[in-house]
Amino acid sequence: MVINHAGALKKEYFLSYMKLIMNAYGCTVEEAKEQTFKRLFRLQENEMGTETYGQFLLAYEDLKEQFK
Repeated sequence: MVINHAGALKKEYFLSYMKLIMNAYGCTVEEAKEQTFKRLFRLQENEMGTETYGQFLLAYEDLKEQFK
């Protein structure tokens, strides 16, 4: 997935990205969150800005609810 660094990424982007990781690797929601954080944020909350990080966390919470 291509990232446009011109603006903040939305929750829907992260939902799609984490679902893709879960399908490709057969992993849990938590593992998908860890991989996304590692790959996109380079393990730093401020790597892509606070708004994008907030959207990432919202997506994670939504995904957890979907896979309860």
